[in-house]
Amino acid sequence: MEQSNSPSAKAAKSIRRSLSSYIPTGVPCLVIVLALFYFIGAKMGLPNMLNTIMHTAHDLLLNTVFYLMGICVVTGAIGRLFVEFGVVKLLENILRPLMKPLFNLPGVASLGAVLTFLSDNPAIISLAQDKRFCQYFKKYQFISLTNFGTAFGMGLLVIVFMVGQGYYLAPFIGLFGAFCGCIVSTRIMQHFIVKAYPNFEVEEALTEAVNEIKQEQTEEKSLFIRILNSLLDGGRTGVDVGIAIIPGVLIISTLVMILTFGPSATGDYTGSAYEGVELLPWLAHKVNFIFEFLFGFTDPHLVAFPITALGAVGAALSLVPNFMTQGWIDGNAIAVFTAIGMCWSGYLSTHTAMLDSLGYRELTPKAIIAHTIGGLFAAIVAHILYVVVTML
Repeated sequence: MEQSNSPSAKAAKSIRRSLSSYIPTGVPCLVIVLALFYFIGAKMGLPNMLNTIMHTAHDLLLNTVFYLMGICVVTGAIGRLFVEFGVVKLLENILRPLMKPLFNLPGVASLGAVLTFLSDNPAIISLAQDKRFCQYFKKYQFISLTNFGTAFGMGLLVIVFMVGQGYYLAPFIGLFGAFCGCIVSTRIMQHFIVKAYPNFEVEEALTEAVNEIKQEQTEEKSLFIRILNSLLDGGRTGVDVGIAIIPGVLIISTLVMILTFGPSATGDYTGSAYEGVELLPWLAHKVNFIFEFLFGFTDPHLVAFPITALGAVGAALSLVPNFMTQGWIDGNAIAVFTAIGMCWSGYLSTHTAMLDSLGYRELTPKAIIAHTIGGLFAAIVAHILYVVVTML
């Protein structure tokens, strides 16, 4: 009889153990992916589906990603220029009195709002690593910076993009909506933290005392060199951001567009870019009265923007030109898109990493729930305010 500890028995046992660890997640993943592509391929035809995926991704790369990268470079340069010449500190001092009554945060948190607005969500994390910054916070306030900073992430990029599409008032209405959504998200997150960890309400975020703060020594440079360095360094940061949004735009937007748009004008599938199976509009149409009442959406296709913004706001922005071509967008939609795009700004893909870097990964579900509510509130406020403004 073969020994139970023979090499073959050990190998079989190892294989069974390996399979048992992967089957609970691997099988559902495989089923979902195969079912999704079977559904799309059965309706479009396999060759047309593959051609549409490639053509859509290629067109997005050339006509959307590089356009967004251009905006990132310009806004990055402006942002670094503002930092170099004290505009950020000026804005911080202006916003400082609003922090405590609105967000229940110390005044220095306004610096995080300005920096994330000029760049992206992770800017709040790099700031939170500075002991001179975090010494002003209680622990529950410090953790809520994840929600606070995310609500303003890539704000300048979103507004500049919307203005570039020919809308001037609506994006700033959306900015106000995002501001309101940030208040809701931050406050709810603070409530969740204090409820789960009551001691965090009184504990200092920085446990060790900061006895000596070293001031950064800056080398004296001429005005021209300071301007040049700021523009070039900021532009280089913009390139990094532009490269970082490529996966989100090409992967998420391509999938969302295939699920949003329909066949060609003739009603046939040709494998061209931006053809699809119209699954999301079909689902949205079933509950369109909700989106119309809350957001003022006039077409069920528009629901694709907030869905995409969950993962990447850059990818969501790539939907706008095609929506405009189809005639689905109005000023109200731009206001709502700006509000929910800024407030959410891909938080599903960043909150986990941000809280992990702060050391509070277990609070990720609470942060996501709070920010979901905040983003919806931001969109509702933008819609109501747009209706009121247009009636005046």
